[in-house]
Amino acid sequence: MRKTVILILLFTTCSEVFSQKIIPISKTDLGIKLIDNNLQVKMAKKEAELAQADLLGTRAMYLPNVTASYTFTNTNNPLMAFGSRLNQERITMMDFNPDNLNSPKSISNFGTKVEVQQPIINMDAVYQKKAGQVKAEVLNIKTERTREYVQFELKKSYMMLQLAYKMLETLENAKQTTLANKKVIENYYKNGMIQKSEVLYVDVRISEIESQIQTAKSNIRNASDYLYFILDENSDNKVLKPTESLQYTEYIIDSNLKLNDNRKDLQAYQKSLEAYDWMIKSSKAKFLPKLSAFGSFEMYDNKAAQFNANGYLAGIQLSWNVFDGLKAKSEQEKCKAERSKAETEIEQYTKQSQLELNKASRQIEDVQSKVSFTKQAWEQSKEAYRIRKNRYDQGLEKSADLLSAETLMSQKELEYQQAVFEYNVAWEYQRFLEK
Repeated sequence: MRKTVILILLFTTCSEVFSQKIIPISKTDLGIKLIDNNLQVKMAKKEAELAQADLLGTRAMYLPNVTASYTFTNTNNPLMAFGSRLNQERITMMDFNPDNLNSPKSISNFGTKVEVQQPIINMDAVYQKKAGQVKAEVLNIKTERTREYVQFELKKSYMMLQLAYKMLETLENAKQTTLANKKVIENYYKNGMIQKSEVLYVDVRISEIESQIQTAKSNIRNASDYLYFILDENSDNKVLKPTESLQYTEYIIDSNLKLNDNRKDLQAYQKSLEAYDWMIKSSKAKFLPKLSAFGSFEMYDNKAAQFNANGYLAGIQLSWNVFDGLKAKSEQEKCKAERSKAETEIEQYTKQSQLELNKASRQIEDVQSKVSFTKQAWEQSKEAYRIRKNRYDQGLEKSADLLSAETLMSQKELEYQQAVFEYNVAWEYQRFLEK
């Protein structure tokens, strides 16, 4: 009764795992999937958008700055009082009386002022804008490289899903083989030809396979969920199933691969040096003269919302920073040091990338050998199982030996499928590094 309850619970659990809708998917389907919704790609795009937003701030170098104000003051300060009456165009001869000049009555003043400042020449800002444009280009290139990496992750995840289904298939076949052997062993036991312990060995093996099957089903769900995560799609009550099974295809291996200088990440690094060059020019340009125009229009009255007096001011200003306490010089040296550091980082990254490419090429060779060896071991284990099965049917082998041979055969098949997966992933990774 207890065994029956356990089997029912196990069946219920397995049914719940696969109660979700099965969605078939192929490599072609993945190829046409839009990955712009991927969270990693989104973050890269947002960084590029931030750079574009910062670039908008450089428009101040050629657009005017316009401000407007409305001010109320009340004063009996002699100078301020006389100036307020003068701005209001209300000066009379009595205002020149020394007593009125020295001790004026308090006066209210309502002033409206519109000011305009128009940059004409500012080389410092021009070079800063060019540096900002380069930075935006660099981040756009990095976004493209992020897309390429996500495409690799998508292919890798699809192969993980293939492997999970292949392992489940292998374990299901092993279970059927073991169940067939169990019938034979139980018949031998009923006829008194073997002991009870040999029947128990079969039950133990079946329990092991059931546990592995449950793990394989969980791996299928995990791989499916990860694919949905990469695509940023909802995975509720849905499980993906690949239309192509895991296959081994031997590729031609090139052991002398050279790093592609046009690879997106290397392009971005090299492009960033250009931004540092513009920043160095910008720091030098701080000592160049700046030319700007300015103007204002003012209206005054001693009553609110009245504009009886007005005037304007316009001019051009040429200014330059003769000495700023070596602040601009310090910025210049800092930019040079940062550029030098960036060059060193690029050199290090390039050499590391070449090492990674060489490592990937050697890994393909290693895994290719692993595929060959595991396939050979699998074929040998199948032949060993066939021989032991024939001998067992003739009463020349023990049940434990037969189960051991079956276990080894199943294990070697799983190792072979794992090696094929590693080979395919290694090949796709090398292609990603070659781009």
